[in-house]
Amino acid sequence: MVDPEHSHEHPYPAADLAARYPFVTLETRRLPDDEMLDRARTFHQAMGARRSVRMFSSRPVPGELIEEAVLAASTAPSGAHKQPWTFVAVQDPELKSRIRREAEAEERSNYLENRMNNEWLEALAPLGTDHHKEFLEVAPWIVVLFEQRYELRPDGSRRKNYYVKESVGIAAGLFIAAIHDMGLATLTHTPTPMAFLRRLLGRPENERPFVMFPIGHPLPGLQVPDLRRKSLSEVFVEVDRRGDGSTVR
Repeated sequence: MVDPEHSHEHPYPAADLAARYPFVTLETRRLPDDEMLDRARTFHQAMGARRSVRMFSSRPVPGELIEEAVLAASTAPSGAHKQPWTFVAVQDPELKSRIRREAEAEERSNYLENRMNNEWLEALAPLGTDHHKEFLEVAPWIVVLFEQRYELRPDGSRRKNYYVKESVGIAAGLFIAAIHDMGLATLTHTPTPMAFLRRLLGRPENERPFVMFPIGHPLPGLQVPDLRRKSLSEVFVEVDRRGDGSTVR
C-alpha cells in the first residue's frame, strides 16, 4: 500500500479533490489607484510611528484586545495552510515574575558570561539593553508565540508541518502590526535559549518558543533610541527586462 504522505502521486483523483476541498469566490474590493495610494501612505505613516518599547505603564489592557490581535495574526498565510502557531497569553503576576526570573538568568549568561560575543554586544549598545528585564513584570500582558514543529494527532502520531519558521514569522509581523494599530506597544524579546517557556507554560513537545511579546501602554513621556530606518533605495530593487532580454535595474 502506498503511503500518501510519501508518494509522488496525488492520493486523490481530481474529481475527488473538488468534492473534498471546495473553493469559494474571493471577496475583494476594486479601488481606484489614487485611493489605493492614499491607503498605502496612511498605513506606512501609521506603521512608521511603531517603536519597540521596554518601559510600560501599569494601565490595564482588556484581554479582548489581545484576542483580536491573535485573530488578526492568524490570518497570515502559512505553508500548506497548516497555521503552525500557538499564542499563549499570560496576565498572572506570579507567572510573569517566574518568566522574568528565568529570562534574566539566561540573559545574565548572554550579557555577563560571554555567551554573546563582542560584535553582538556592540550591535545592541545603541538600544541600551542589558540583562535586567523589568518589563516582563510591569507589562500587563506577556504573549509567547510558539512554533508547532509538527502536528500532534490525538493518537500521538505526528504529521509534518511545512515552512514553519516562515509561517510563524509572518504571523508575528501581523500580530505586531495589530498591537500597534490599536494603540498599544510591544517588544520582540528572545531570551535565548527559551526552552524554559515551554516548561513554565505547559506546552506540548511539538511546540517551541519563537518569540515573546510584552504588551501594554507605553510609559508616558518615554524616551526611545534615536534610530533611523533604511531608505527605500537601501531595501528595494526593481528589476525589469528589456525587449532584448537584458536586465535593467
